[in-house]
Amino acid sequence: MNPYIKTVTTKTKKTAYLIAIGGTGMGSLAGLLKEQGFTVTGSDLEVYPPMSDQLAALGIEVKKGWNAANIDNPDLVIIGNAVSRDNPEVLEVMRRGLPYRSLPQALGEILVERYPIVIAGTHGKTTTCSIAAWILERTGQSPGFFIGGVLKNFGRSYQLGSGDYFVIEGDEYDSAYFDKGPKFLHYRPKILILNPVEFDHADIYRDLAHVLSAFEKLLTLLPKDGLLVANWDSENVRQLCRQPPCRLIRVGFHPEADLQPTQVDLKRGVSFDLLMRGKNLGRVTSPMMGRHNTQNLCNVIAVLLDLGIPLAEINKSLAEFQGIKRRQEILLEAGDRILIEDFAHHPTAIRETLSAVRAAYPEGRLWALFEPRSNTTRRNFFQEELARAFDLADEVLLAPVFRPDKIPTEERLDPTKLVTDLVAKGKSARIGTSIDDMVHIVAQESRGKDVICLMSNGSFGGIYPKMVSALQPNP
Repeated sequence: MNPYIKTVTTKTKKTAYLIAIGGTGMGSLAGLLKEQGFTVTGSDLEVYPPMSDQLAALGIEVKKGWNAANIDNPDLVIIGNAVSRDNPEVLEVMRRGLPYRSLPQALGEILVERYPIVIAGTHGKTTTCSIAAWILERTGQSPGFFIGGVLKNFGRSYQLGSGDYFVIEGDEYDSAYFDKGPKFLHYRPKILILNPVEFDHADIYRDLAHVLSAFEKLLTLLPKDGLLVANWDSENVRQLCRQPPCRLIRVGFHPEADLQPTQVDLKRGVSFDLLMRGKNLGRVTSPMMGRHNTQNLCNVIAVLLDLGIPLAEINKSLAEFQGIKRRQEILLEAGDRILIEDFAHHPTAIRETLSAVRAAYPEGRLWALFEPRSNTTRRNFFQEELARAFDLADEVLLAPVFRPDKIPTEERLDPTKLVTDLVAKGKSARIGTSIDDMVHIVAQESRGKDVICLMSNGSFGGIYPKMVSALQPNP
């Protein structure tokens, strides 16, 4: 167990330094450590909202760039998973023999005395975690949580909490250059929600079989008296759960599911009847959009019902759930045009996001602006799948591939081919020459009742405030 984390409340001064503090996970850990009493500082090449806002609100100093001189004399160093062993700050930590951890190692040590509720899968982790954390909070459980997005109800992405439960995203990405296993192997789940599983993270996984092998290891961590809630609509999840290690609740639209949504209404939110093994438990209503969020809601409700929380209390809490920044977040309603930001960066997530927005706003044209930024979508592994992901969009605008020089030419996504394939299917599609060009196109060509959806897992070149400014109605 990490002695620095464990003894912080009994010692007067502890300091932590986070290398690559600007990521959603590292920024959240910074908040958790500060809540435990640490004095926290860190560094990064780039920090952007919402984490930049969260760190500033916490009064945490962020040093720009990597420099050995940034390392003072911290009691604990956390090294982010995007940081290489030849980083000058890492080299200084090693030279001086300072104690260090990966983010998941530090979190795993915090979880030792808690009851971890882990949400894993390729899609929906942040949303599912956020719903679970809010309802547990609203029903008096005071949960801890650690989530890769800022919850609007809390104004932050983490909470230590005083209750037993700790809700955490179980990410399959590796932990650090010195800790190459998936992050979720550090989290010791008592309850595991398994969302849909697909191929992702092409920079560390060879193929789907390699991805599934990581999840197989996660399932072995469940205790016999644990609970596994599985999205039964995912074929890969069904394969993983053929021999469940503990009690299993199957959730989804699939006819074999134990908990099923029915009579689903997707207009301006989701509403559905909830069936438990054929028995109607009642109606569920949420302002969240889309079929995929219906599945996310059902997964959470399965856990909460199992913990003894009545459906009436769940519904009351859902009515007050304000959502997560960067997940179907409405940035602006400019007259009758609507600007929405989403974190979608996998073909399935893009398709589901556009499907949800189309169902919620069927009247106008749907604009899809996408930045190929993740380690998977910068590669051509999903070249064909991306051409299908935009089927519901009326206008598609692609940003250039983010940092293309970091991807070998033969592996790199070809945006020109993607546009050609989309145009061949009858889509209006083009590549923006720059962020300012994309903003100009939307400002000039969008019209009444259009919905503009911005999708990236990063800063998208600063497009968000520029687009808000360009679409603001003239006073």
